[in-house]
Amino acid sequence: MAAHIGRRLRKGAATTAVAAAAVAALSASQAPGATGEDHGRQATAGASVPVPDPTGDDATGNSPYYTDLPPLNSPDPSPSPSAGTPVAQGAAEAGIPATVLDAYKKAEAELRSSKPGCNLPWQLLAAIGKVESGQARGGEVDAAGTTLRPILGPVLDGHGFALIKDTDHGAYDGNAQYDQAVGPMQFIPSTWAWAGRDGNGDGKKDPNNIYDAALAAGHYLCRGDRDLSQAADLHRAILGYNDSQDYLNTVLSWMEYYSKGTYSVPDGTGAAPGRRSDDGTPRTAPSTPAAPAKPHRGKPGSKDQGGQKGPSPSPTPSKPGGNQDGGDPAPRPPGTPDPTTPTPAPTPTDTVDHLENAGTDTAKLTATAGEAFTGTISTRAETEAGAAVAKVRIRFTISGDTDATFTGGEDVATVATDGKGVAKAPALQAGEKTGDFKVTATVVGRSLKGVDYQATVTERAADTLTAVTDGDTPPTCVPGGEFAGQIQVKATYEGAVADKVAATVTLVKSATDATENDKGPYFKDATTGSTVRTLTGLKTDDKGLLTLPKLYADDTTGTFLLRVTTPGGGTLTLQLTVAPDGTATASPSPSPSAPATS
Repeated sequence: MAAHIGRRLRKGAATTAVAAAAVAALSASQAPGATGEDHGRQATAGASVPVPDPTGDDATGNSPYYTDLPPLNSPDPSPSPSAGTPVAQGAAEAGIPATVLDAYKKAEAELRSSKPGCNLPWQLLAAIGKVESGQARGGEVDAAGTTLRPILGPVLDGHGFALIKDTDHGAYDGNAQYDQAVGPMQFIPSTWAWAGRDGNGDGKKDPNNIYDAALAAGHYLCRGDRDLSQAADLHRAILGYNDSQDYLNTVLSWMEYYSKGTYSVPDGTGAAPGRRSDDGTPRTAPSTPAAPAKPHRGKPGSKDQGGQKGPSPSPTPSKPGGNQDGGDPAPRPPGTPDPTTPTPAPTPTDTVDHLENAGTDTAKLTATAGEAFTGTISTRAETEAGAAVAKVRIRFTISGDTDATFTGGEDVATVATDGKGVAKAPALQAGEKTGDFKVTATVVGRSLKGVDYQATVTERAADTLTAVTDGDTPPTCVPGGEFAGQIQVKATYEGAVADKVAATVTLVKSATDATENDKGPYFKDATTGSTVRTLTGLKTDDKGLLTLPKLYADDTTGTFLLRVTTPGGGTLTLQLTVAPDGTATASPSPSPSAPATS
């Protein structure tokens, strides 16, 4: 399969050979159980061994997913079945509920703007939405995109599934003891806490809303510097969502299927999901069109048992860990162990007593606006006795008033500790807002005290300013007139172009008195046209050039000084003369101030 996927994808569309390879591999494989171990997947024959997600975290907690495969026949992009006529599976599977499809496409558009290098195709979101929730149970959403019934995964209590203790006090999943995957894109609360987005502009980040969930999934898949048109990054992103080779193959199959053509169907009429990865039912790819899937009643605690098309006449929220559509047997109360299953052994996370700074040089946690930090933040997980704890997820969270981020534009990153118990945060990138901020390291799934790291973003600087002349006649003016041309200054720092550097321009009283002059040349306020002799908020362009607004003169004649200063010590004083005969000039003073050392 790697040979097929290796070529560059266009807008996320893989080749037909990829789909065929994925379907063949899935048809030959057995349905996997829930993947509670981070590295328990097996490579399917004919498929390349995927690269694990580097963060040690995943969106769903490796919860079960729907294993239905797309039909082998290509979808019809514009079916028009008459009323009451059954729709063949091939046509039905190609239809995506209108609101759900709109959410995927809007998420793609936002990522195209915010992270153009990621090349996220909406068909990838549709494929993940299909295997995670059957496109929100066939589009059971309201006009705002919020699910009519909660979509909850099984209780992640370590009994048949991963063990993830409560991280949200039950705020998202209603379970204050263990986490459960939530919503149409099945985010676990600990991931949604940092990956959540407001996709519909209502001011909330709701995992049960398809617009919010789709946008969050897009940003989650685009973490770091991933380019999803590259096979390796595409695989890594999908496995980061659910760490299973079979999951990867299934998503790729649906992504290819949707890439060949799809269409919008009314909300609530989408094809219902059927088989799940923990059903124990062998998966086979349908070779001929089939009738619509029949209503399906799943096991207690499944992610989504809704098999009917359209919203339930009386939707009833499910209880955490219970059967979402009702039915026997009665579900276990949240967090109640199955008496037939032994209590799971403590996980590495359970053994962590505290976190320590693992040699971070705080002196290097300072960077100029727009530049990368040279220092690296490292944290060590230890037992009470001080022993290192490996394979523990450490979450690094940026807080403060700056716009600093980790590489890739995120303000949260989750990294697994190595064999020495150390987790290294991704590189920090300074934004344009200056000031102090904090990076906090915490243990995912535990309420232990975190470790704080203070960092600072300083303003851009220029240590040398020079006047730019082009050999033309310098600006001239008579009393009450307007200087010809505009003064231009070039800024550099340690010999390099200093771009986006803030500058202050003042018409000063004298070389030794930097206070603002109350007469002579002046600028005009852009809004009111009033006299201004001090300008702030100016910045050099990407070539380090600063072009001043037009200068005007009042009726006072004589020689005047204009001074330009920048952070970093850059200073330039220009001499201006206003004379009745029009011989005024704007030129550097004979002895411009020497550049100060930053």
